[in-house]
Amino acid sequence: MSNLSPTTEAPAELDKEPLAPKVGLAQPLGAGAVTALVGFTSAFAVVLSGLTAVGANAAQAASGLFAVCVTQAIGMMLLSYRYRMPITLAWSTPGAALLASTGAVVGGWPAAVGAFVIAGVLIVITGLWQRLGNLVAAIPVEIAQAMLAGVLLPLCLAPVQAIRTSPSVVVPVILVWLVLQRVAKRWAVIAAFATAAIGSGISIAAQHKHLDFAAMVPSVELTLPHWNWQAMIGVAIPLYIVTMASQNIPGTAVMKSFDYQVPWRAAMTVTGIGTIVGAPAGGHAINLAAISAALSAAPSAHPDPKKRWTAAFTAGALYLVLALGSAALVTFIATAPKGVLETVAGLALLATLAAALTGALASEKHREAGIVTFLIAASGVGFLGVGAAFWALIAGLVVRKVLSHRA
Repeated sequence: MSNLSPTTEAPAELDKEPLAPKVGLAQPLGAGAVTALVGFTSAFAVVLSGLTAVGANAAQAASGLFAVCVTQAIGMMLLSYRYRMPITLAWSTPGAALLASTGAVVGGWPAAVGAFVIAGVLIVITGLWQRLGNLVAAIPVEIAQAMLAGVLLPLCLAPVQAIRTSPSVVVPVILVWLVLQRVAKRWAVIAAFATAAIGSGISIAAQHKHLDFAAMVPSVELTLPHWNWQAMIGVAIPLYIVTMASQNIPGTAVMKSFDYQVPWRAAMTVTGIGTIVGAPAGGHAINLAAISAALSAAPSAHPDPKKRWTAAFTAGALYLVLALGSAALVTFIATAPKGVLETVAGLALLATLAAALTGALASEKHREAGIVTFLIAASGVGFLGVGAAFWALIAGLVVRKVLSHRA
């Protein structure tokens, strides 16, 4: 029996519910900073490799990196503030990997820029016309993932090849990445990049190489787009498909897992226009973030879901700062030992390659279609001036259709 009489009031502290811990701005600001730093350092090497492969010189590649940083920064700041959601944008890493595997484009760099514009237009149309989005979503998962895996394979082989050309710099990079994969996976690629930077710096100093400090000032190199059917079919369409299938669609799923419904039309319009605007400066494509989206949308960013948008806004603001370092990065990498950039890019893409291979071969019924798609995309062999990725997609769909009717 209680010792309190009916007229005795319980102490006030017994009636109060426990208060939720107060969270200041430090937590979402920190989450936003991590989102930007992880997103930038883990994939900028892929962007530079892709732009260079399709014809950009050092200044144009630096301009392209600057462009995607600025356009995605402005886009995520607008979307996160307008909708009060942690909507995180990113450059299309799978798209950059596609460019790296495509190589020289008929019509050169201006034709590649024209393809970037077309990809942006298609993204905008996807937001305004639901049927196009449904058509992309209807591409079988195993075919889309197999095409992506084939595109990634040559890039992920780069660290192995670089061991032969620059072992003194590349081997420590791989070892640091491996150790961090075990103890702090999130920071593995960042640590690998830091190791590569230190090793390259030592190599540059030891060989008395000259750094062009004037080239480290960020600048925008505008290119007039040129359109031809080879670049449209071989670059624009595959770039659009991998950006949608590997970034935008998974990005909405990641956000939904944290109970956020991404405003699809607005997101596609903003990222599509951002891609179009950034293309003449060399930017290939921006999109909804997929993996890094969780860094700003998870409870670790803020206990209150309504306040996590500040993390994405912070990430956008920091990307504007990181954009200023794009030219310096390109200048430094151009002087670094051969294969260092490719090593960091390859290590950054290993997890994506593993996930893509898993998706490509998951369905036993359609495994042959997946492996055919993978092999053609990995071959890098194009026809009629059109890259391997497009033909891999077509071949995979044909094989899947033919074999789906077998006994």
